[in-house]
Amino acid sequence: MGIYINKGNGVFRQIRNSEYVDKALRQSEQLLQATLEGDEDAVARGVDAAHDENTSILSYNNENSLACVLSIAYYYARNDYVIHRELPTGKGFADIVLIPRKNVDSPAIVLELKFNQSADAAIDQIRRKQYPDSIAPYANNLLLVGINYDRNTKQHTCRIEKAAC
Repeated sequence: MGIYINKGNGVFRQIRNSEYVDKALRQSEQLLQATLEGDEDAVARGVDAAHDENTSILSYNNENSLACVLSIAYYYARNDYVIHRELPTGKGFADIVLIPRKNVDSPAIVLELKFNQSADAAIDQIRRKQYPDSIAPYANNLLLVGINYDRNTKQHTCRIEKAAC
């Protein structure tokens, strides 16, 4: 079984399903599930893997690069969420916000990224800058996710909290 593509001249060519794409989608699904379950260690490992697999060594230590990687890493979430990068809030911009699509019973997710700080500092920023206020309709069903990348250890840490109403 494969995917057929139109070569533009009315001729269709079959391409095989890629095991690499399938693997990436499974990893993306697992990352979303770990996030929803509050499994901070699994999320940190998933972000480590996605960062390693999708970032050039020249831009590895770059917050924007990590934000792009997370957009790829959470690609599976597009089935149930609309993903916003740099969502304007009253006091800044939330790095990544996932808003559930209509008729999807899942929490909204605010992700904040930090470098050489802590995942707790990312959660503190979400609260201090009142990012949840910009998505008030989801206040009763909202996850706050802080992800920190330590340049010295080259490891990610994660903190996940349910927003207090």
